[in-house]
Amino acid sequence: MKNEVLIGCSSYNNRLWKGIFYPDNLSGSGFFEFYSQYFSTYEFNGSFYRFPTIKIFENWYKKTPENFIFSVKAPKEITHIRKFTDCETLISDFYNVCKTGLKEKLGCVLFQLPPSYHFSSEKLHQIIGNLDLKFKNVVEFRHESWWNQEVWDAFREHNITFCSVSHPQLPDTIFKDFPLIYIRLHGKPKMFYSSYSLEELLYIKNETNLKSAFIYFNNTASEAGILNALELQKMMR
Repeated sequence: MKNEVLIGCSSYNNRLWKGIFYPDNLSGSGFFEFYSQYFSTYEFNGSFYRFPTIKIFENWYKKTPENFIFSVKAPKEITHIRKFTDCETLISDFYNVCKTGLKEKLGCVLFQLPPSYHFSSEKLHQIIGNLDLKFKNVVEFRHESWWNQEVWDAFREHNITFCSVSHPQLPDTIFKDFPLIYIRLHGKPKMFYSSYSLEELLYIKNETNLKSAFIYFNNTASEAGILNALELQKMMR
């Protein structure tokens, strides 16, 4: 992936999208195949709630077009329950499942930390020490204390991407000086629901111009996510 902007969603199974994206007569079992005809990437969040298997990812691999790319979110047991403590084997197993099941269709591996996880140098080095740096690692923080130079310098040194987020309680910075740009658009002011304006989408387009970027719309509880993704994709052409 070189200077390519990939746009997609963090969810696809939404009946509210029938009539505005999915055909009215399309059953839910056909949603993802239809989605993959319009988008070349998907952020797989199901692995956050349940540890995935190689077989599950092999099935996703088989039902997507040749150049389709998945980003995969790490299980909450790693990020929210154990918080990178005593989970070296768990993390290694997760990487192995992703790589074995998705092969060349694996894009980024996303680790999202909870809002209660505040910055400390010890935590920063614990995260870095647990990541397999052969992968495209992205870390998303949900507390503003992580927006600091020590974190950014350490991530750049270890080839880790600091996730850019659009979130009601967090800075809107789009970080462009990491291995790649990774943007998660959660919806503002109402998380998961609010739509982004044409002006906001144009800003994202301009900020990611001639860069390698993954952009995922997570405002998918309404019709906003799919409409925004389609609009931004149209702008990028």
